[in-house]
Amino acid sequence: MRAKLVAGNWKMYGSLAANLTLLTRIKDGASGRRCVLAVCVPFPYLAQARSALAGSSVAWGGQNVAEHAQGAFTGEVSGEMLAEFGCRYVLVGHSERRALYGESDRTVAAKFVQAQRAGLTPILCLGETLAERDGGITAAVVTRQLGAVIDATGVASLSRAVLAYEPVWAIGTGKTASPQQAQDVHALIRARVAESDAAVASELQILYGGSVKPGNARELFAMPDIDGGLIGGASLVAEDFLAICAAA
Repeated sequence: MRAKLVAGNWKMYGSLAANLTLLTRIKDGASGRRCVLAVCVPFPYLAQARSALAGSSVAWGGQNVAEHAQGAFTGEVSGEMLAEFGCRYVLVGHSERRALYGESDRTVAAKFVQAQRAGLTPILCLGETLAERDGGITAAVVTRQLGAVIDATGVASLSRAVLAYEPVWAIGTGKTASPQQAQDVHALIRARVAESDAAVASELQILYGGSVKPGNARELFAMPDIDGGLIGGASLVAEDFLAICAAA
């Protein structure tokens, strides 16, 4: 049976004082939970996360990684650097990176490769815009994004990764895909992987990300192919984040 994972994405929020309170409450509330918890924090706060969460069951990670191992790439952060701060996870291909910073499927695949080379578990984000959903091409978009990584690394690499389906139209909008809408895409993703390797597909964790809150988490996580959540705004409120974990 696949373990549930609830990963928080703080995006570009936080301060040293606020983070300490949040991390302490999450650490204290995580004890005895049966799901895996993680927080993906801005780069400047990785040292604080490592210090605050040391010895706990809560993992931490980065929100982005360079597509290169090292070199003259001012402002970039390599997988090896993240690993030195004890990161277990790193987000790859988040919709905001794709839309706002022009990351292509090829770039996302290169970042996925670098994350794994550094020993990190990439959380590969997949998802369609509202126009793409209305145009009936959700399946084509998601399988294209996934296919770029499989083509670059092979399907076996997914055994050391997590996928996250995040419909772009449901991120930060208050809109949420219905549990059945989300399940349909998750099942599609798992079936696509199973075409190449059924064993990898059966064990693959696929998270849902898109305005997950304590009030809708239980119904979403009850779906057979939804293995937890990639949580945005609610991960900045300890009580909400822990309630979502409890639902998982």
